[in-house]
This record gives sequence, structure tokens and C-alpha cells, in this order.
Amino acid sequence: MSTRVAENVSALELADYQKAVRLVLRHPLITSVYPDVGALATVRRWAEQLRTDLMEVLGYRLITTADTARLQRAQDQLDPTRPALSRSGRPFDRRRYAYLALTLAALGRHGAQVALGELADAVAADAARIDGLGLDTGRKHDRDAFVDAVSWLTERGALRLADGSAASWVSDPERAEALYDIDREVLTAVHQPTRVLQHVTSVTALLDSAGARSLSEGRRAQRLSASRRARRLVLEHPVAYYADADPELTGQLRAPALAEDLTRLTGLTVERRAEGIALVDTSGRLSDTRFPGGGTVAQAALLLGARISEAAARTGRHAPELLPAPSAAERLADRAGRIDLALPAQGVFEQAATDREDTGKEAEGENEASAAPEVRYPFVTSSWLRARTKEITEQYGAGFAADLRGDPDRLLDQALDLLAAMSLVVRVAGGVLALPLLARYRGVTAEVKARPRVRTTQSPGSPGSTDSPEAEAPDALFPADDVKDSAQ
Repeated sequence: MSTRVAENVSALELADYQKAVRLVLRHPLITSVYPDVGALATVRRWAEQLRTDLMEVLGYRLITTADTARLQRAQDQLDPTRPALSRSGRPFDRRRYAYLALTLAALGRHGAQVALGELADAVAADAARIDGLGLDTGRKHDRDAFVDAVSWLTERGALRLADGSAASWVSDPERAEALYDIDREVLTAVHQPTRVLQHVTSVTALLDSAGARSLSEGRRAQRLSASRRARRLVLEHPVAYYADADPELTGQLRAPALAEDLTRLTGLTVERRAEGIALVDTSGRLSDTRFPGGGTVAQAALLLGARISEAAARTGRHAPELLPAPSAAERLADRAGRIDLALPAQGVFEQAATDREDTGKEAEGENEASAAPEVRYPFVTSSWLRARTKEITEQYGAGFAADLRGDPDRLLDQALDLLAAMSLVVRVAGGVLALPLLARYRGVTAEVKARPRVRTTQSPGSPGSTDSPEAEAPDALFPADDVKDSAQ
């Protein structure tokens, strides 16, 4: 099902319009200061066309005000790859997420300004009523976590520092203070739930995929829902594998209209292969994570991925065992179960356990109803991965960060998390499964330069070959010599 994307945009202005699309897709909240001072003006110029296209193509709702642009995504899966980040760049843990939610609630009870110490006391009072949380302003660990939440809001313009220093308050709250102006409009845009959260009994209730498959919809509405889900799948993930999609979604993924719509909307290229389809972003204009990339974890992941790919390609008596990957429904049920463990056991949430059981049963029913030929992937064990990580650390450790060089198990865990986030492997009990996209990085070599960094390259002549230490994204996502283009 094709749509008329950017129909009121001239060829001369199309690049500017696509820039606005990429801005709002990469930054669902845009303010006068976030992500930069020019972003809001760029989006507001194209607001009407953006609202039309984002809804028609993706089912996303764009809400604009004088000082904000807020994109409300339709979420089909639980995506662990877009965490909030602390001041040091580390993903938020549960404590920081809890402080962020409580800070938003506390700010709603204050006027135009608030002192950091006063805000901390308000959050501490609320946190004390939650078992296992708490906020002790006498502990630097708790103050750091709280200020990470405040800084996240400050970066987006919901709070503006008027006087003092948050860093000084963290170091010595008895002698230092910080005063913030509160921007009500931005604060409202930050938190715009699409559900009544008090009635949510499982995290799966926040997803839109169930509604998209409603049998009460007419056939045309069902096709429109399926086309939007397919486009979201390609846009939001490094690759959409046909083996993971239900039959109706697979048909939409293979349709020429999908590539036409996404290319026209984003300015990026859609690449098709036998195993799936991907939106290629070689410049990093839309991607929130670049791979290959710089840094110890990214470089180790690239080197480890090359070794996994080589092992997966072995034949004969050394060929790896082939195992089926968990289905998308199974992965959803597993993630939902772990998230729902944090729900209160009493009150309106008391049905959460029952809902989790029902979700699992529905997932099993979907698997039976849409049974497709089982696809199996090469399996490598955890012990094999630890041995390869040790080899990589011994050979290239001079270019790695000292803390990770001294903790290979943590380095392995973070490298596998990155490979899984990029849809290169699936983590399973006892090891990982190598997915088709991983073959793209087979032939990677590396050398340690004089400066403390590992320089990774791909073998001469391989697609996307680069000798940059900050390896650029490849110009092709699947190994052209290993798969046949599905369009042929």
C-alpha cells in the first residue's frame, strides 16, 4: 500500500524536508535548545507536511507548540537499545529511571523556580514510600543518580539553570546549591503517555501491535496497519529479517511501495537481500548507534563478530550446530515478564501476573497460527566466546580502556549486547546465534597503532572497507557474495 509522501514538497526543497524528518525521528522531543538551537525552527517550518507523512507512513503523531515538537511513536516491540543516558554517557539504571519519574511528578507541584536541594527533598519523600528505592541526600551515590535525572531534563530544556551548580551540590550539598527555572511547556511535552498509566497492568499494554491486528478492523484498515508496522520495523531496527515476521508483514516488507515511501521520507536507501531488508544510513544522519564505531566496546565487538562469522561459515566436521532463534513473540514475552516484575503487587496492578500469563499464551497461539518453516542459525558457546575475547584482549588490549582490558567478562558482555542491538547475533542460553547480517563483517583485521586505540579495517576489496579508527558505517548491509538479492 503506497502513500503520497511529501507530495507538497518541491524537488529543490526535498533535502531540507528530509533533514526535518530525520531530526524528529532521531529526537522525538525537540525544544528551543535541544538537540540544538536550530532544530525546532527546521521542524516547525515543515510541521504540517510532517504531521501528514509521519501519520500516513508510520502511524506516528507529531504534536507541535510554540516551543516544542513532540513525536508520539507507535511502539510495536520492547526496544532496549534507546536508554536514557547519564552525565557520563552510561545508560540509566532502574534507580535513575525512578528518580526521573519522581522528579517529573515533583516539578508538577512547584512554581516557576525550584532549588535543587528542595527538589531532592521532595523526591526523597516520595522515594521513601517505594520499597527498595529511597533517596538519601547524605549519600553521594544517591545524589549522583538524582542529578543524572535532573541533568537529563536540563539538557532538553525542561529545567534551566538560573544560579549555582549541580556538580557543586553533588560534592557538598551543605555548602552549595543550584536554582532552576521550570519550563512548563517542555515539561508537559516530556511526559505524554498514550495510556492511562494507573490502569496499565503489563508493559505490553503500552504497545500498539495488538491493536494493529484487531479482527474488528476492516480489510483495508488491516492492510494500512500492516504497512505501517512494516515501515516501522525497517525504520526502527538495523535490519528486518523475513524469518521474524508474520506472513502478512512479510508481504508488506517485500512490496516495492515500502522502499519508495521510506526513501522519499528519509532520504536514505533501502537495501533488500534474501534474508531481509534494511534502511542504509552510511552517514549517521538518522542512526542513534553507529557500527562499526570508535571506543573499546565497539572495536572489540567488531573483532569478536568477525571471529563468530568465521566460525559460523565452517563446514564439514567443524561446522557449528544449527539452532532455531527465539521468535519475536517469545522475546517479547521474556522481556515483558522481566519488566513486569517491578510492578506493585497490590492495588490496580494486582492482575499483572495474570496478564503476563495471558500474554505468554497469546504469543504461543500466534506462533502456532502463523507457523513458518523453521530457520536455524549457527550456534557458538559461551566458553568459545570467552576464549576469543581473551585472545582479542591479549592481542589488542594496548588500545583498549584500562577498566575493560582488566575485566574481559564485562567487555564480552557489553560487546555481545552491542552485536545483539545491531541484529548481528541473538543471545541465547549458553552462547549466541549468528544472524545473516554478521557475515557482512567477516574479514575484519586490526592492528594496534602507537596511540592508544585499536584500528580496525576490513580485508581489501570487501564492501565498506575502511582504515579509519572511527570505522564508518558500511555502504552495504549484507555480504553481496553470500546472499542473492530477493528482487532477482
